[in-house]
Amino acid sequence: MRFFAVFTALMIGFFVAVGMCFGVLFSPAAVSAFDEGKMRIVVDAGHGGVDGGVCGKRTGVKESDLNLSIAFFLQDALTDMGFEVVMTRKTESGLYDAATKGFKRRDMQRRKEIIEGASPDLVLSVHQNFYSASSVRGGQVFYLEKTGGEELANSIQKRLNELYQKDGAKNRQSKQGEYFILDCAACPSVIVECGFLSNSQDEALLQKESWQKQIAAAIAGGVLEYFASNTA
Repeated sequence: MRFFAVFTALMIGFFVAVGMCFGVLFSPAAVSAFDEGKMRIVVDAGHGGVDGGVCGKRTGVKESDLNLSIAFFLQDALTDMGFEVVMTRKTESGLYDAATKGFKRRDMQRRKEIIEGASPDLVLSVHQNFYSASSVRGGQVFYLEKTGGEELANSIQKRLNELYQKDGAKNRQSKQGEYFILDCAACPSVIVECGFLSNSQDEALLQKESWQKQIAAAIAGGVLEYFASNTA
């Protein structure tokens, strides 16, 4: 069984993550990469190019830029734990051929093609949130029930809550959502909304490299917790 074959390596990574998930990224020497049955995770940095997503209420920072930065930190964290990581977007550009009519549909279709081609064990799509009430803050995870993403979402949500609690934010709950990116593979898939750009505190934090690394580490810690609970 694929999960069982890598359980030992996952547990090593899990205990490293417990002590470090809210600090700097994990040391490459701390966790051995899997030689056989390496598990593959797609990390999707949402938006890109002319599609900047939502913007910070105070600074105008683009969601697409924050998504890409956090996605790279997440790639580093997961790779250091021994996972194989496939990125859908590696530059500031979107995944469409030209910014003409229907570019968004083409962008999403290309993401689907990358995900299907990777045959991943998990899909993590990185985004930023926005809400009419500027007091709302914190990370929130969305999942599609039919792909079995609820347990993964809950594990990541727990880690994000622990991180944001340290900055005085209230806990949030993961939610089911019908989103295209969540239905691109049969494996557990989640959208991680890393914070609210409509909230000045979140907006300021999300632009700090140190916070982006902590967000990435929290997500990676949730992934390890998910795998650990499913291989026991």
